[in-house]
Amino acid sequence: MTTGAAYEALTVETLPDRLAGIAVLAAKVGPEASAWQVEEVGDGNLNLVFIVSGPAGKAIVKQALPYVRLVGDSWPLPLYRAFYEHHALTRQAARDPGSVPEIYHFDEAQALIVMEFLAPHVILRRKLIAGEHVAGLAGFLGRFCARTAFRGSELSMASGDKKADAALFAGNVEIPAITEALVFTDPYFEAEMNNHTEGLGPVVASLRGDVALKIKAQRALQRFVSNAETMVHGDLHSGSIMSTENDSRVIDPEFVQYGPLGFDIGMLCANFLMAYFSQPAHRGPELETYQAWILGLIDETCATFETEFRHLWQTERTGILYPRTLFEDQGHDSGPACAEVLAGIWRDAWAVCGIEMHRRCLSLAHNADFEEIADPAIRAPLEARNLTMGAALIHAADGGLTAAEVCAMAREFNGKDVL
Repeated sequence: MTTGAAYEALTVETLPDRLAGIAVLAAKVGPEASAWQVEEVGDGNLNLVFIVSGPAGKAIVKQALPYVRLVGDSWPLPLYRAFYEHHALTRQAARDPGSVPEIYHFDEAQALIVMEFLAPHVILRRKLIAGEHVAGLAGFLGRFCARTAFRGSELSMASGDKKADAALFAGNVEIPAITEALVFTDPYFEAEMNNHTEGLGPVVASLRGDVALKIKAQRALQRFVSNAETMVHGDLHSGSIMSTENDSRVIDPEFVQYGPLGFDIGMLCANFLMAYFSQPAHRGPELETYQAWILGLIDETCATFETEFRHLWQTERTGILYPRTLFEDQGHDSGPACAEVLAGIWRDAWAVCGIEMHRRCLSLAHNADFEEIADPAIRAPLEARNLTMGAALIHAADGGLTAAEVCAMAREFNGKDVL
């Protein structure tokens, strides 16, 4: 492929000839492009994803499309999102080594990234629906969220470096705009692309009639668009994580921007809660045990986040925020300052968590945890529990909620007949 050539979407048939000249791909797969096997496996909302196989091994080729794949070319999207995804992956790899796939090649003109093929990893959401366990998952995710949040902020980065980085990612306008609409706003009015399960009407009407709730959701949006505290993944859910029985990686950070420190972990916890509420439709006798395991993931992920964040506070606090000159160098304990920062993180996180629980049932892009429950009569009551707990979280987010309290709320709502 000639760098700088006019963009053209790849196909299974054209990929070998067009990418044959990429030396690193040939080294990973095999020198003869005619011997490559290509499979298109993209099941997301936005991109083409190919597995390229050959005698030497496999690689992933991901190419952005100039529109939202879920909707079609009636919703155009800029190709520059591949540029930002590439930059996000390189920063995540530096801030938490081993947490993301290795990047082999990037072609800005063709909006494509050639990267490591993860095997035998599968999408975490599939494992949660299937009732599988992943050893070490909570520790991995808690550390990833803490390290990328802390090391991407002015708690750690030199101010000039962070400001330059924030300026770079500020150009990623159209993709975060999807979050601003679909996540924070559309669930709370009759937006054109909204849809929800039959039978949820009374719950939806209650949410949209709750003015205090809408104010809090918009306040969370205000913080999302205004608080450039750290580089956030922007779409960290169980579909953006690939796992084996004991290893995990984070993928797909094309929604990257600078935002609140608590955004990613809040979205992540929401997706675990939705997996939790969906389980009665997926599990048999092991339901109670597996639901308990999911809540344990939330509790341990949050505990690991706090432990790692406090460790980084003590060992890597080299930015302009809360400098040692104001605390340790004067013999003062900076622990209370760290506690205050963490309290703000959790306020943001639990508000985002509740909002994400709403959008995945009411807005455009739902998740498979609920969508694969074929019978609406079974699906609607489970989604209703999820929606009402989401509202409770948004209302309680300012009250200093702990992960243990959130898990207790989940157990309570799981026993309610909302519909």
